[in-house]
Amino acid sequence: MLAYLFRRLLLVPVTMLGVTFLVFFVSRLVPGGPVAQAMQAAMSSGNEEQQSDRSKEEGGGGLNDDSAEALEEQYGYDKSVGVAYLQWLGVWEREVDLSKSEFSAKRLDQVGSSQIQDSENETLIVLKGVGTQAKVVREGNQVLSATMLESGKSLGEQGWTVRIESPQERQKRWAKRTQLSVEKAPQNYSYRAVAYRPKFRGLIQGDLGESHRFGDSVWSMIRQRIPVALYFGLLTAVITYLVCLPLGVMKAIKHRTALDNVTSILIFIGYSIPGFALGAILLVYLGARMDLFPLFGMTSSEFDGFTPWEKVKDIAHHTVLPLSAYLVGAFASTTMMMKNNLMDHLSADYVRTAVAKGVSFPNAVWKHAFRNSFIPIATGLGGLITIIISGSMLIEKVFDIQGFGLLQYQAILDVDVPVIMGTLTISAFLMLLGNILSDVIVAMVDPRVKFK
Repeated sequence: MLAYLFRRLLLVPVTMLGVTFLVFFVSRLVPGGPVAQAMQAAMSSGNEEQQSDRSKEEGGGGLNDDSAEALEEQYGYDKSVGVAYLQWLGVWEREVDLSKSEFSAKRLDQVGSSQIQDSENETLIVLKGVGTQAKVVREGNQVLSATMLESGKSLGEQGWTVRIESPQERQKRWAKRTQLSVEKAPQNYSYRAVAYRPKFRGLIQGDLGESHRFGDSVWSMIRQRIPVALYFGLLTAVITYLVCLPLGVMKAIKHRTALDNVTSILIFIGYSIPGFALGAILLVYLGARMDLFPLFGMTSSEFDGFTPWEKVKDIAHHTVLPLSAYLVGAFASTTMMMKNNLMDHLSADYVRTAVAKGVSFPNAVWKHAFRNSFIPIATGLGGLITIIISGSMLIEKVFDIQGFGLLQYQAILDVDVPVIMGTLTISAFLMLLGNILSDVIVAMVDPRVKFK
């Protein structure tokens, strides 16, 4: 068994790489990313005519080159898809504290008792994060020297890297950003020195980036939403199996009786109604019209001032409607699967033989037929991990519950790539882990399964 688990666990990182790279690649092709949204926001603010004229001159949709490039560098849009993905993984160095200066700029800086004049082959650059100046000397696209002005030490010794951007490279970057031809790019670009500190920062280091929609850490946003998803997921799973397994057994034993027919009608009525649709109906009638339950959220506005017992009651009061929407779909499938499987095994030869040899019918049901009937249901137990964490984005949207599902929904609408990648990574990992767990559970329930 250990050898089997080891082989399956080895497949997890390979599968994760394939899934995450595919979504990362698609997300780069989808329009409406952080740079495009910033351009649209800049275009819509202020005087539209002035913004339009400015955007034509700059080619940045209302953003100047510096702002547009800063956004591209922040979210990796200045790199190729492969490099940006490796940076997101944390196996390729990111460029931190980017500092830039053009060689064509003519300015006179006083440093101590000496004056330094920029020329076409040398420039002064202010290093972000430290605030000190450095002098960069180039020859073509090559850096001849890059030193701190005050200490005279090399930037490389201080952990900095310097590269030169040519006018042609800047024009190509402008054309890629604006989706226009290179011939239409500004012709006043000059050589530029770019200093940065290389740093590994990505998934492997536990950094999922920052949401461009909210500006918060993706991991902190996920960490805040998981308790809500766990709360509803665990409640749904526990109540479903505690109710549906005995109900399925009872329906199998009482097949074609009035009890079986009535419960089947109720179950299939509930199954035919989507959970989010039932939630909307309950919200309108029991919440808005009858004022029996809250309309949204998990707590009341006065929650912080409640006693511990009042807090429990308040959360339970807010839980009733969304929990009903979660349960309605799971009840039907689990109950009917349990009933049908048990009926098949009750009619099997081994159960009839056990009864003929003197085993009581209840013992034949629970000690013989029930375990075999539970095997198909056990195959889906591992998948509960994903369901418990992910929740339901539609139900959370209806009740305005700040859970994991709603976070995914908002990230997709906003094309918030860092959040999409973060939530997808957790969901994919849990799905793979759930598949392995399902195999283990089936092996525990079914003695015919051997890991050899």
